[in-house]
Amino acid sequence: MSRKHETAPETAPAAPRVPRLTAAAALAGLEGVALAAGGVYLMATGFVGRHASTQTAVMGGLTVLAMAILPLTAAYGLRRARRWSRGPALIIQLIALPIAWTMGQNGGALLAAAVAIGAVALAELVLLVHPAATAALGADQGAAE
Repeated sequence: MSRKHETAPETAPAAPRVPRLTAAAALAGLEGVALAAGGVYLMATGFVGRHASTQTAVMGGLTVLAMAILPLTAAYGLRRARRWSRGPALIIQLIALPIAWTMGQNGGALLAAAVAIGAVALAELVLLVHPAATAALGADQGAAE
């Protein structure tokens, strides 16, 4: 009887990590964590009575927590250079820009937050549309075919 030796299938070598994707993933993760923290804070203000309506604060906090899932998921995909992650990451930034603009129009303490949100959104947009990041995600393959 011959004995068959089973070998593990060879895996393709990992592609070199693109620094632009790593930076975009970090920014998306930062946005997700900031949204999650804001959601928790909003819910906490409802529970301790610092908000006019506990129900409104809790539901608003839960909504913001649910919104935090999208940038966190995009960060996960960008970190692993998954093609699907580019779309959600771009959408998040395109939504963040008008939010930053509106916050900036109100001035005061919101101006600093508006500048930070706008700067992060612009930086991530630049990182995501750079040809090296596009090629690493395989997003340019559809245009070539």
